[in-house]
Amino acid sequence: MNPGDRPTKTSTPILVKLAHASAPFLSTFLLIHLSAPILANVGGSNLSSNLLLLGREYYQTPFGEKYLLLTPFAIHVASGIARRLFAPPSKQPRRLTSPLSLAGYTALVFLPIHVFTHRLAPTDASAPISAVGPAELDYEFVKTGLSRFPWRSWVLYSGLVVSVLVHAVEGANIIRASWVGTRLSSRTRRVIAGAVSVPVMLGLWTLSREPLMALSSTVERYSACLTSLWVYRV
Repeated sequence: MNPGDRPTKTSTPILVKLAHASAPFLSTFLLIHLSAPILANVGGSNLSSNLLLLGREYYQTPFGEKYLLLTPFAIHVASGIARRLFAPPSKQPRRLTSPLSLAGYTALVFLPIHVFTHRLAPTDASAPISAVGPAELDYEFVKTGLSRFPWRSWVLYSGLVVSVLVHAVEGANIIRASWVGTRLSSRTRRVIAGAVSVPVMLGLWTLSREPLMALSSTVERYSACLTSLWVYRV
């Protein structure tokens, strides 16, 4: 064995443990965050918005956002990339074309767009956004995007939801195997990912069918949040 491989071989199990340990925090966030559009199927935007505002008590407080969401996310992404960059020749990481890797890196394309338009841009205090507060940032914001920028919104929401859920299901299968020693079949994994993706997308479709209920001035502020990113100006 090449002595230079020892630190890398030692660090690889640590990186695996970090990736696995951070996953439950992200899964909890997904469960809360995706429950809102799913509930639109039965209660429309009113029920979705109520759950969204309630869920923020977990992941958008000063403590929750920093330590229950952003830190686990940073650990998860950094450990995954580090494993790919520094894996020893004897234990190469999964192919980039594997469902886990492909979905994960695809999510990293859509996620920054989502975070910027839905989390960062609304905090801009200058006109025309004028700092859309948390109480105003409900599913009327989503409806505005689906109404005014339909094809962009559908592509961005669909890409993000599907890639994140495929990555989550594939990752959960790997963690499950490390505990019980067996894995779900690829067909079962696809069914699970689809079983969650479909009601989320149907919820968004339900929202898109509703009329906009926000004040026209608020809708303009929502639109300004979205068009602050070039994707919505193409």
